[in-house]
Amino acid sequence: MRIVLRKVTKTPLDFEVISDEITFKGFLEYHNAKLILLKASINGTLQKSCDICAQDFYLEVNENIEFFINDGIFEDDGSVELDVVESLDGNVDIQELLNSEIELIRSDYHSCDNCKN
Repeated sequence: MRIVLRKVTKTPLDFEVISDEITFKGFLEYHNAKLILLKASINGTLQKSCDICAQDFYLEVNENIEFFINDGIFEDDGSVELDVVESLDGNVDIQELLNSEIELIRSDYHSCDNCKN
């Protein structure tokens, strides 16, 4: 799902993307200058290998995320407290953002229930 950033206004633009057993749902909203605020949640289950025993298990995912998307190269003046994702073509690919967030979750240290005990 690709969204043209210049079409995002102060009225929140809702989106929902479902990938396997993960739902990415939220909205985009104009913030200022070239910054677009993304607020969303990622919910569902994700297959992951235990970092201790290497057995596959299902990880429950319930994450709230919030960051800015900048239309072009972002020049930080220190006033922005959230992370900023740059869009160099004036579009944002919501599916690509979901894939990136899933990989960030997978890269964290997770252990199965057996290893936790």
